[in-house]
Amino acid sequence: MSLDALIQTLQLEPQFRGGICHWQRIPAQPRYTPWPAGLDARLPLVMQARGIHLPYTHQAQAIDAALAHQNVVVVTPTASGKTLCYNLPVLHELLNDPDARALYLFPTKALAQDQRVELTSLLDGLQASVQAATYDGDTPRGHRKRIREGAQLLLSNPDMLHTGILPHHTQWAAFFQGLRTVVIDEMHTYRGVFGSHMANVLRRLRRICRFYGSDPNFILTSATIANPAAHARRLIEAPVELVDDNGAPRGEKHFLFYNPPLINPELGLRRSGLLEAQRLGSELLSQGVQSIFFARSRLRTEVLLGYLRDATRNRGGDAAAIRGYRGGYLPAERREIEAGLRSGAVRGVVSTNALELGIDIGQLEAAVLVGFPGSIASAWQQAGRAGRRQKAALAVLIAGPGALDQYLMQHPDYFFARTPENALINPDNLVILTQHLRCAAFELPFRQGELFGRVAFTEALLQMLAEEGELQQAGDRWYWMQSAYPAQEISLRTAAPDPVVIMAQSAAGDEAVRIIGELEREAAPILLYEGAVYLHEGATYVVKTLDWDSGHAYVQATEVDYYTEALSDTEIEVLEIQQQEQEGELLKGYGEVEVRSQATGYRRVKRWTHETLGYGEIDLPESVLQTGAYWLAVEETLVGRLRELGLWQSDANDYGPNWPQQRNRARVRDGNRCTQCGRPESPHRQHDVHHIRPFRSFGHVPGQNEAYLAANQLANLRTLCRTCHQRIERGVRLRSGLAGLAYVLEHLAPLHLMCDPSDLGSYADAQAAHTHLPTILLYDRVPAGIGLAERLYELQPVLLRAAYQMVQNCACERGCPACVGPLPIGAEALEWDTKELTRALLAELVRSL
Repeated sequence: MSLDALIQTLQLEPQFRGGICHWQRIPAQPRYTPWPAGLDARLPLVMQARGIHLPYTHQAQAIDAALAHQNVVVVTPTASGKTLCYNLPVLHELLNDPDARALYLFPTKALAQDQRVELTSLLDGLQASVQAATYDGDTPRGHRKRIREGAQLLLSNPDMLHTGILPHHTQWAAFFQGLRTVVIDEMHTYRGVFGSHMANVLRRLRRICRFYGSDPNFILTSATIANPAAHARRLIEAPVELVDDNGAPRGEKHFLFYNPPLINPELGLRRSGLLEAQRLGSELLSQGVQSIFFARSRLRTEVLLGYLRDATRNRGGDAAAIRGYRGGYLPAERREIEAGLRSGAVRGVVSTNALELGIDIGQLEAAVLVGFPGSIASAWQQAGRAGRRQKAALAVLIAGPGALDQYLMQHPDYFFARTPENALINPDNLVILTQHLRCAAFELPFRQGELFGRVAFTEALLQMLAEEGELQQAGDRWYWMQSAYPAQEISLRTAAPDPVVIMAQSAAGDEAVRIIGELEREAAPILLYEGAVYLHEGATYVVKTLDWDSGHAYVQATEVDYYTEALSDTEIEVLEIQQQEQEGELLKGYGEVEVRSQATGYRRVKRWTHETLGYGEIDLPESVLQTGAYWLAVEETLVGRLRELGLWQSDANDYGPNWPQQRNRARVRDGNRCTQCGRPESPHRQHDVHHIRPFRSFGHVPGQNEAYLAANQLANLRTLCRTCHQRIERGVRLRSGLAGLAYVLEHLAPLHLMCDPSDLGSYADAQAAHTHLPTILLYDRVPAGIGLAERLYELQPVLLRAAYQMVQNCACERGCPACVGPLPIGAEALEWDTKELTRALLAELVRSL
């Protein structure tokens, strides 16, 4: 069945149509213009021989600006021909100046390899002697000297520039002397930690260029974001010319918003998005529609891959034609999958956002987004992977149960009519800046008074490094004094440079092992703990051992019908208040915080039914993160009004004067062991003591009654380890209005920040130590922060109004994953209405703005 016929079938299918919240049809449009007059005449001729007779309007505008030696940023959608915007002006320069050099930087090696194929074809058509080469971690060492000495056009990535080129710039002297143009492709990916590192790498690049007497122009390309010119200026710290009027043709695209059916309207519970994706995907694949599926995490990618392969196998199809694609796969696997997509041998691929970028993967017809990817820009990028060659295409966003996804289902115009998000970076993040200052000092001595970027306290940092023995001042220069090679210690992608290598053992458990992948260290506690099911290309492995110190995880292939999800515990302490002010009956602020997190246990989840089969413990070190956080505190006058109306249940529990004694008696009675799993107390942390009937339900009011005596009877107390306590609390916790508000804000905030939802964490404290008030904190999950806290501080009125609208319009009765969070299970949870508490709190907060 053709895609057009399948789309008509979907329109008529009652079950599918019932879940459609919005159906957007995007028509085609081409706009062409003559070739720029100043362009070398050989280039239009070779393009015409390739079937491109005229450029799109944005291509001509970008080429004109680049030929005028301006810094250019090109911002147009996926598959709009951005490659031509830099290839033609760069080749014009190289054809007319044999000493000229150019550097192409791509965020991934795969993109560089993909563009190398395109560039080779173009150079073959020109029959020019321009020497182009790829230089990355996969380049054979025997070829590197020849590339350093002869390449005129170098294709690389930020990581290789950071560790393999800039520290060895003396071997690249001729290249840096002649460097005329630097191309930065997929600029929108350089946000957050990666973008902040990239800006510092570019500071080091420009510093070395000045040393060799060159001053290259920059050409940057990007998917659509709200602040392309400002983001480009922040990255390269120079003025830019913006080109954003897209003239590329496009085929008709159908973009559908689909909400899985409700299975429990009262609780707002919906059918799993993974199961809906499997149902839609099976239909697409069975009709021969080559499709890509984007999942929000590595785990969900592997689970969906397994579901689609099972369904394909059950109908007699070739399950091997459905592949997975994510970080952690080895390079050869990824190249094989990309080639299979281009040739058509791979009929479907399930990916994380790793395939969001512009790698050529052929003529895909459908893109299924399983959950909103976190930003409007990313969603358009993922949807744009289908119909890339001017043909009709289908894109379907299958909503998850969370507030962010459900908000978009209710407000599709927010997505289709709104400008995408801002890309945020913080190159002057003190941790990141200091790391690159060390690298820059290794590369070239610093002169007295020389600034690194826009930081006025460069000299103070140099002095600090000198006191630590890494630098030495001699005259007006600062010299690197260590034998260490600082760039090797710094990862541009993560906070931790050393990954965990995943080693597969044979079933016999002998010493024969093979490497099947690697994982950044900060993800290991939630994916590679002992007992975890690790999924790789649809195969299941059980983690037998995680050697944290050496960075090795040993796994064994095992057939199991479940997967695992980690549980974690978090505590926050405010270290420094950087800004704080009163806004009506709210106290808002931001500053530096310390977040202490620990993976404490995991649950086993049955495939297909998603029921919980059991729990296990995780014994790994606690992680400590110093970062930025925004907070909102509720003044006592507002709390008092809600308390009088019976609409405030967020006060911290006062367990009464006999609590310490009763708590210790319960622990001794239970032998200092968890009564659920039998785990003994560790020397470093006492077990928790849990009220079987919730303390709050006894109605204790300090100074007015002694209800605490009944609540704290030993018969109502049991000792639990942190893991079991956390699990039981998830089942019977009385979610307060404060916790409900924290849930809404955490899930809505990523719409207003160009960040992944996982970049932001939330914490509700009934009486925070730094405000002495009920407080919600939203914190940046990046060391030292990248500016999310400051932006949230500015956006507070917008966020609160959007949160109120979200809760007010949700159709559930008492709370659900789409508004204030899932309702706890058990009769105790129904003692008050979490949704009503949250709505009342938000109404007062919005009124006070």
